[in-house]
Amino acid sequence: MEKLPLLPRGTTPRRSRVNWLVGSILIAGTFALAVLLQWKLGFHASTCEAPGIRAAVHDSFVSPPRTKILQESPYGVFPKADDAFRLLPCTNKTVPPALNDTNADRTWAGFYDPDPSHWSWGPRPAGANSTANSTVGDPYAGRGIYLCGYLEVPMDYTNKSDSRIMRLAITKYQVSGLARSYATQNSTAGGKSERTIVIEPGGPGGSGTGYVWSSGYNISQRLSGGQFDILGWDPRGVNISRPAVECFTHDAERDRWYLATSQHRAASASPRAQLEIADAMNEAIFRACFERHGDLGRFLTTAFVARDLEEIRKALGEDDLTGYLVSYGTGIGQTYAGMFPDKVGRMILDGTEYVRDHRHRGGFGWTALDNATDAWRDGFLGECLNAGPARCALAKPRDGNPVTLADLMTRMDTLITSLIERPIPATVKNSPTMIMHSYIVDSIYSAMYSAKRWPALAQLLYDLESGNATLAATRFQSGAWWYDPSLPCPELGEPGSDSELGSLVVCSDSYDAPEPDDVDWWLSLWANMTTQSWIAGNGRWYTVLPCRHFNQFWPKPAEVFRGDLNQTLRTPVMLIAEVYDPATPLRNGRRLAAEMGSNARMIVHHGYGHSSVDTSNCTDSAAKAYILNGTIPEKAETDCYANEKPYLYGVPKNTTTTAVPGVVKSAMLPGSLGEVSEEFSEFGFMAWKKYPGDMLEG
Repeated sequence: MEKLPLLPRGTTPRRSRVNWLVGSILIAGTFALAVLLQWKLGFHASTCEAPGIRAAVHDSFVSPPRTKILQESPYGVFPKADDAFRLLPCTNKTVPPALNDTNADRTWAGFYDPDPSHWSWGPRPAGANSTANSTVGDPYAGRGIYLCGYLEVPMDYTNKSDSRIMRLAITKYQVSGLARSYATQNSTAGGKSERTIVIEPGGPGGSGTGYVWSSGYNISQRLSGGQFDILGWDPRGVNISRPAVECFTHDAERDRWYLATSQHRAASASPRAQLEIADAMNEAIFRACFERHGDLGRFLTTAFVARDLEEIRKALGEDDLTGYLVSYGTGIGQTYAGMFPDKVGRMILDGTEYVRDHRHRGGFGWTALDNATDAWRDGFLGECLNAGPARCALAKPRDGNPVTLADLMTRMDTLITSLIERPIPATVKNSPTMIMHSYIVDSIYSAMYSAKRWPALAQLLYDLESGNATLAATRFQSGAWWYDPSLPCPELGEPGSDSELGSLVVCSDSYDAPEPDDVDWWLSLWANMTTQSWIAGNGRWYTVLPCRHFNQFWPKPAEVFRGDLNQTLRTPVMLIAEVYDPATPLRNGRRLAAEMGSNARMIVHHGYGHSSVDTSNCTDSAAKAYILNGTIPEKAETDCYANEKPYLYGVPKNTTTTAVPGVVKSAMLPGSLGEVSEEFSEFGFMAWKKYPGDMLEG
């Protein structure tokens, strides 16, 4: 077996259109340019990174003398000597060092910026003149702080003779902020909270560090009233963890093959021919992954991610794990509970998968299809008509008569089917494009993940039906591609791709599946999945099809978890399963709860979207009592209802809307919108696939 290359491809500079510039200047000029670029913001994905820049930045940076840092910083020196995470106040430079950095600790310490105005602080407290640090007029007193670091773990837990490591990127939101060097002894600033809520957003491929940035503060407020710290990590192979999985040289190369390899079955003249095209590209992608990353594919299983999670718990110094794990994160949590039952603390699994399904060939896809069509009919269309034309464009009468649900379903079917015969031509900023059947269906599926996107999608479909493709074309151009030529080139390099990483995780977890693996079997699966769900069937099938070729390059992962899920846990877990979840059906949560027995309690969340994104005071109260005090519901199942209905979020309760005949009222209860960010489930949507509907946020 070929060994993993010393320098991971995810950290290797790329050739690009600025090669001529770098090649034309002297070595000394390149060196100076690299140092300057080190101080500039930007490590977004792009295709135009200049070769030599990233390596020069990491190799040439000389950390300031630590005595100077101590003198300049009012908060002391970072990282602390006893900190396993090596935490620094986050800036645009705090990205884990490359694995080939022979002096990583010094490089990392050199990233510390002693100026607090450059750090990322939490919201200002209500009392603007707070004196939590025993100072007067301190602009940072009473504010939480975002801290960045990394944790080194073995690449292969099963082989102690293998010295290779992973550097897992860590971001922590510390609710107490930081203590100044001259703070009084009774100051609470800078202290660690009683428990740390470890969060993971799903995928596989979702970034836990990004989840902290988007939602960490809100999660702390929601689950602990702002008392507990939040910690997220980029799982092995993800984003800025090292090594990061990336199997294309340029994002533009992904885009080149995207349309050819993602056409839906209904729009394919020959489903078999379309399968062969996608299958050939999948083989090429896995071959490229192997050539770039060697045997890394053996070490990305959910079992190894669960072991990483245990190392995080140890580094936190907490007796058991407190967690809020979403979507695929619930699979990590189930695996963790099976492997480390005596370390399970207060753990919420929201948007529950059932990891036994993932041991079957294609199981990650075909077990997730229950609810998408119901969410479309009862939610997107039905609630639209309940809200009325003032709130939902599709409720507007077209012939003077009220719109009925049956009529609207027929209209939408006609519109979507028409795109099979002929896409709609359009232009965006004088540039040509077209609206295709696959794009619209994928947009619908993506929007089912959060009802807050529904008004925008309703307007888009109404416009298309009226012959106006402007909105659809604009959304498509802004969200359909990995590569955006309008963005500047990054100076700190490109993070790993969640696209290839997700495939490697899903396929390694099912490497020994008992089902057949020939083309005919996969063709039959495609037909079955799209028959069951025209909305979700295609996207889910494409996520599992690459597994046909996993064993060709990585015959046996280092470890997979095949144990039972009925272990006696230190603390029962809380499951949250949603009635209309388009990705993790309620049926999955109930099967998991049945196996876990007394070791789990389940909240049946009556709402729309993926995970408990549709805010419910009932769900939030139960989750908060559990995280703060360990209080678990008495019953095996507790029903909770969303506060508000789609299309009416934020509308006062006494505001009237016109109900439409032919629409069945849902069981949603009125109420006020909570303060939980929509980002709670943002990463849960098969994060490694690029779906243009992700841009439908209104």
